[in-house]
Amino acid sequence: MTLDLIRPPALAPGDTVRVVAPSGPVDPAKAAPGLALLESWGLAVQVSDRIYRRWGYLAGEDRDRAKELNDALADPEVAGIFCARGGYGVSRIIDDIDFGAARANPKVVVGYSDITVLHQGLYVHAGVAAVHGPVVTTFQFDHDGQTAVAWRNAVMSTDPIVIRRDPAETTAAVASGEPVAGPLLGGNLSLVVDAVGTPTCPDYTGAIVFLEEVHEEPYRIDRMLTQLLRSGAFDQVAGFALGQYTDCDDTGWGVDVTQVLRDRLGELGVPMLGGLRLGHGDNPLAIPFGTPARLDPEAGTLTATAAVG
Repeated sequence: MTLDLIRPPALAPGDTVRVVAPSGPVDPAKAAPGLALLESWGLAVQVSDRIYRRWGYLAGEDRDRAKELNDALADPEVAGIFCARGGYGVSRIIDDIDFGAARANPKVVVGYSDITVLHQGLYVHAGVAAVHGPVVTTFQFDHDGQTAVAWRNAVMSTDPIVIRRDPAETTAAVASGEPVAGPLLGGNLSLVVDAVGTPTCPDYTGAIVFLEEVHEEPYRIDRMLTQLLRSGAFDQVAGFALGQYTDCDDTGWGVDVTQVLRDRLGELGVPMLGGLRLGHGDNPLAIPFGTPARLDPEAGTLTATAAVG
């Protein structure tokens, strides 16, 4: 059964938002610029010292990270949830998340990378749209200003989000097919693959699938795409929106990531558009997860209904 999609209310100055750490451990110094940015929008930012805990490569034990996230989802005073960072860890707690509370108290959830797992769960089990966009620690880096604007617009504006092909991006040479429409799903390629066969794997029938990756060589991207093709998960997709493939360089085989994407995804014969500034690269933007979207390879645009309403 497919749930009717809920677009959480847009944030406004004075709203309370909470920062959570469901994945990897967080360095306070690296989180500080992002926290300051949220406060500059007039938001009341709740952040507990719990997000700075460390349990190996995780931000605390599973039960503590799950409780933190569930408390934020259930709290009616919290209007939005911002993830402090990605890394690894959401897969370990996703089956303990209270999606009933998420649907009863819909609020925008923002993050990327490992947070792809949470976006999938919210979409599949709660029918709530989310935002694939910067995590709080993204702003430890010196971005060009568009990243902050995109982050804000994704949660505080109900205008459609338009991402235009950037010729400087690695995948910019990929553009084929006619305009196509469908719900926008996907995220980090590794997590999209990991979800296959699990209860949080979305139905990609008729979807525009957005994919990005970091620190994976072309042959490993080939392997992941091949797994998705063999599983049948992508048999009925409407098209592909390709984001940033950061530090995904070849180490001697003479094959680049663009060739791999064209080779593997091209087998499906659906429209594709690359060069989108979405992912782990320089100056990343933000895009809704789950809302209706339109991919136009000819115009070089991906347009999506806002995640908030």
